[in-house]
Amino acid sequence: MSTEDLEKYETEMELQLYREYRDIVRQFTYVVETERRFYLANSVDLQVREAAGEVYFELKLSDAWVWDMYRPARFVRNVRVLTFKDVNVEELDKPDLELPDGPRLT
Repeated sequence: MSTEDLEKYETEMELQLYREYRDIVRQFTYVVETERRFYLANSVDLQVREAAGEVYFELKLSDAWVWDMYRPARFVRNVRVLTFKDVNVEELDKPDLELPDGPRLT
């Protein structure tokens, strides 16, 4: 496989992954970023740990989706991540689930 073919493949996979993300993001409550991966999850447990003077993060996710184009099964029941880097956890805004202002239909 040539370098050009590999680049084309990676571009196509990234686009496919983005489309999948766009279609499923509303099914999740949290977006989680670590230094290696990006996750969508419905349950997040983040603990700060210390061992031998080193501080690290233990992250447990359930009902999750993993952003990784090389991973064939992106939906997982449970994920456990250990990292020495920062972890970003954000709750997703779900404006499509809110009722619009205005007169009520009866």
